[in-house]
Amino acid sequence: MAMLAKRGASTQPNGHAAHDLNLTLQVWRQKSARDAGRMVTYKAEGISPDMSFLEMLDIVNEGLIKRGEEPIAFDHDCREGICGTCGMVINGVAHGPERATTACQLHMRHFHDGDTVTIEPWRARAFPVIKDLIVDRGAFDRIIQAGGYVTAPTGGAQDANAILVPKADADAAFDYAACIGCGACVAMCPNASAMLFTAAKVAHLGHLPQGQPERDDRVLRMVEQMDVEGFGACTNIGECAAVCPKEIPMDVISFMNRDLLRATRRKDREAKTSNE
Repeated sequence: MAMLAKRGASTQPNGHAAHDLNLTLQVWRQKSARDAGRMVTYKAEGISPDMSFLEMLDIVNEGLIKRGEEPIAFDHDCREGICGTCGMVINGVAHGPERATTACQLHMRHFHDGDTVTIEPWRARAFPVIKDLIVDRGAFDRIIQAGGYVTAPTGGAQDANAILVPKADADAAFDYAACIGCGACVAMCPNASAMLFTAAKVAHLGHLPQGQPERDDRVLRMVEQMDVEGFGACTNIGECAAVCPKEIPMDVISFMNRDLLRATRRKDREAKTSNE
């Protein structure tokens, strides 16, 4: 468990003391995928503004365990905004009110004493609830397995500079590789589309020379798997990019659509040629 922030008064940027918070939590509780689930009210008292949101949940769970009640189940791992595990909807927004911030990096100073905070899991057919705030994001793994890799031998670490990559392409690949696969894009999209996630993975490898040999087959396989998993279609609403904690831009979807169109046309030409 991450080290918890000390309770008591802390100092705000303006120099004034920030006192502990007393909050009312409305938390989604669901025993299993087959359970109907419901919102349950809890009190979070004596919460330091310096705590992270997950540390606040740790405090609430400690109290539940002491009372012999079932603790709130939620995903977490690195607690550093890197792994993408800590997905939850806070007050109707994926990861909470702070832009470009994961739930584990969201601090309680962004809330006010007396606030009511609602906490729910990702809502998408492709992300079934396992328990409480935990959902099964295995659909993302299967999209990656369908084509989010390279099979070309690239050598060891000492060979990293053997193939020159233009600066613009390297920067773009790095930006798209920043996607942590948290699923916030799916959770906030009215269509539960996974286009931003899939496009980021396609564009990451599509900008690198090592990704060129399988570029067409990759986008065809990954998009096909995305559809199989039951994600919705993209209608360019933009909620995905608005809540992405790594600020993946929407233009990556255009990149994938161009790759998909080119790959589909190539496949059609090859099929026509083989039938002649």
